[in-house]
Amino acid sequence: MDNRFGDIETFLLVADEGSFAAGAKAMRLTPSAVSRSIARLEQRLGVLLLRRTTRALALTREGIAYRDRMLVLLGDMMELEAGLG
Repeated sequence: MDNRFGDIETFLLVADEGSFAAGAKAMRLTPSAVSRSIARLEQRLGVLLLRRTTRALALTREGIAYRDRMLVLLGDMMELEAGLG
């Protein structure tokens, strides 16, 4: 099953929190579930969004561009939905 929006939400939260563990805790998921979600998103997009080491997590250039654009798109979507009610 394609959980495209869930994977995007997970990526944005991990990017905001700065770690898989913090993102997992905020979403009440396991770190491995978060890792799988990010891996699915990266595979679907065909780019590496996050550079991982044992001690740090950093957004790639593509990750920064994707995060920034997604935040704009999600903001537009929320504005549209709020205007319908």
